[in-house]
Parts: sequence; structure tokens; C-alpha cells
Amino acid sequence: MAAAPKVILILGSGARVGEHVAKTFAAKGYKVALTSRSAKEDNNSESTINIAADLSDPEAVTQVFSKVKATFGNPSVVVYNAAAANFGDAKKPLELSLSDLNQSLKINTLSAYVAAQQAVQGFEQLPASSSRTFIYTGNLLNTAVMPALLDLGVGKAATAHIVQAAATAYADKGFKFYYADERKSDGSAPGNAIDGEEHGKFYAELAEHKEQGDWQQTFVKGEGYKKF
Repeated sequence: MAAAPKVILILGSGARVGEHVAKTFAAKGYKVALTSRSAKEDNNSESTINIAADLSDPEAVTQVFSKVKATFGNPSVVVYNAAAANFGDAKKPLELSLSDLNQSLKINTLSAYVAAQQAVQGFEQLPASSSRTFIYTGNLLNTAVMPALLDLGVGKAATAHIVQAAATAYADKGFKFYYADERKSDGSAPGNAIDGEEHGKFYAELAEHKEQGDWQQTFVKGEGYKKF
């Protein structure tokens, strides 16, 4: 199979992680597709397209992939960076309404699941020389518990399971799936000190790996991968 263009799709292209991941991959010769609710589609160029989409609607994800494929071809790297959370009472986490939990799950898990499905369909059509990597931006809530962030934790834990299952099932095809999160050196969450530039560098390293590594990739600024 002939070489395919290098294309990255970033779902949830915010000013921190998404923006820096886009810059890092663009510098490596990737065509970049960015998705957010506020994306300005009139800012498109030969190497970058902006797609407006509401990721609280899982069906919208399929439409995003169709637009990317029609413009650049199948993405060889897919980064799911969208997230939703409701800050509740840490003493009364079950007061979170069902509607709020459902809305968060659509963004944190269901749309991510559709993105992983679509990614696999595209990976099937790409040559083995392509990266064929799916990265979900996670945090420590797939294993830690913060009652005030019940919906975010439920979503991260559920999607971490999806990522692990995919990493196990598709490794023999050369498809890579990662749940990536940044930590401080002591293993705690960085909070508002998340470093977008470090995410870009680390995600590029994951995309360049030839084989599936540990499905959960935790990194520390200035130190790289670290197992906690």
C-alpha cells in the first residue's frame, strides 16, 4: 500500500492541550484537523481545517471523520481531548442529577467511543507505515476518587477501560491506543498547571512508537513517562 498523508484529528482543540498538540504535529509535517464547538471554518488552510461540532452529540463525531477524510484522507493519529465536569458537593456526590451525569458521559465517554470506532475504520485503510494511534487525554480519576467530580471520574474510568480493551485487541494489527495523563512528580494531579507544550511532545512520542506500549501513559513535566 502506498504511503498516505500524515493527518491528525484533534477532537476538543482547546487553548491548552489541543492547541499545543496541533502545533507539535504540524511541525512534523502533519495536516491538522481541529474540532470544537466554536471552530471557525473560514480559517481553514491547505494544511489545517477547523470543524465546528458539539461533542455532547456522539453522532456528530461520525460527521467529523467524514469531513476529515474528504479533505485530507483518513487520520493516522486521533486525539480525543474533550471533557466535561460538574463540580458538586464532595459530601453529597449522589446529588448530581441524572441529566447532568448523562450529558457529561456523552462528552467524556460516548463520543470518545465513537471516535475510537471511527479511528479503527480509518486505520484499517492505512498502510502499516502510518502511525495509526488513538490518544485519549485522561487524568488520575480512572483510579483515584474525587467525590466532587463524580461525573468526570465515571467518564474517565469508563473510557480508560475502552482504551485498555482496544489496546489489547488491536495490538496485533499495529493499532495503538493510549490513555495519557500528566502528573506531578509525587503522582498528584497538576490541576491548573497542566502543560500543553509537554502534552504535544509526549503525544508525538506516542505516535512515533512502532508498537503498542503500556496503554496507560502517565508523564511528568521534564521527566517523560513515569509509572505510578
